[in-house]
Amino acid sequence: MKQKQWPTTDWQTDDLKSVGMNADKLSALEAVIRSDYSNINGIVVARKGFIAYEKYFHGCVPEEPHHIASVTKSIVSALIGIAIDAGYIQSADQKILDFFPEYAPDPTDRQKREITIRHLLTMTAPYPFEDWHEPLDKMCVQPDWVKYTLDILGRNGRIGTFKYSTAGAHLLSAILTRCTGESARELANKRLFKPIGMKEIPKYEMSSFGFDDLFGKNVRGWVEDPMGHSTGGWGLTLTPRDMARFGWLYLNRGMWDNKQIISEKWIGESTAVNRNKYGYLWWLHEEGEIFAYSAMGDGGNVICCLPEKDIVVAIASAFDMNPRDRWTLIKEQIISAVAD
Repeated sequence: MKQKQWPTTDWQTDDLKSVGMNADKLSALEAVIRSDYSNINGIVVARKGFIAYEKYFHGCVPEEPHHIASVTKSIVSALIGIAIDAGYIQSADQKILDFFPEYAPDPTDRQKREITIRHLLTMTAPYPFEDWHEPLDKMCVQPDWVKYTLDILGRNGRIGTFKYSTAGAHLLSAILTRCTGESARELANKRLFKPIGMKEIPKYEMSSFGFDDLFGKNVRGWVEDPMGHSTGGWGLTLTPRDMARFGWLYLNRGMWDNKQIISEKWIGESTAVNRNKYGYLWWLHEEGEIFAYSAMGDGGNVICCLPEKDIVVAIASAFDMNPRDRWTLIKEQIISAVAD
């Protein structure tokens, strides 16, 4: 068995036989991507700590960062775990209003007072919109995104019902800043990205808050709201290799080269199977004997961790309204190539 490697400085490659992958099956991957997944910009497949497959498209190069959309949420989840480990947050069951003492909810709004960090992490906080119909554009025109989100929380809806919300993830970013005094970007650079060899994310001043600046061609570094909070639900740019590093950290239960970056307990809680098939801002997938947990974003941006196969698949994609499901690609072209 090949020893695991820690790509803190750089990823190493090895021949496919040594990492237990079938070269013939992987050789078909590029043609499949070009024909059926044409918005993929870059893909890295890591096994046992080595890069087993890496390819870039549309003129992209390994050093180029890409907007990873809602994959950002899983990074924020990791930071919440780090903040709990460090004592900044009591636990995932701490009430969110503890972090905003200046906010005065309606005295009759008892439900709002019961919402916890765990509810935001698991998308089980109550909101006044139907699932998958969040009016995110309304938040993006507000001068204070945090107050807007606190205002809508608890209106209608019911605690415990799954309802996907990007605004809720943004509130987690604000909570990180409230309890640590640092933005999510600063905290990530110091306590997550640097220790595992990911590139530091520089600060970019937001010149405007139009679509291209928030979601489109002008996105760079890590988008901020008008109050300076790093966006919690999208807006981070990473290279595919660094996406794979983050996945590799989770695949190794928060351990990196004999140092515990995130507690194993937090990794376990974050990826524990449940009826919603959604952990702490991670999507969960079970199919036969295959279990995977994935950070997923619009356009088909994915960090897929396959613990039983010792594989991480990182895919950076250009935005596409109807991208083909990445799971089909991973299952048919990558998992099927495992030879041992």
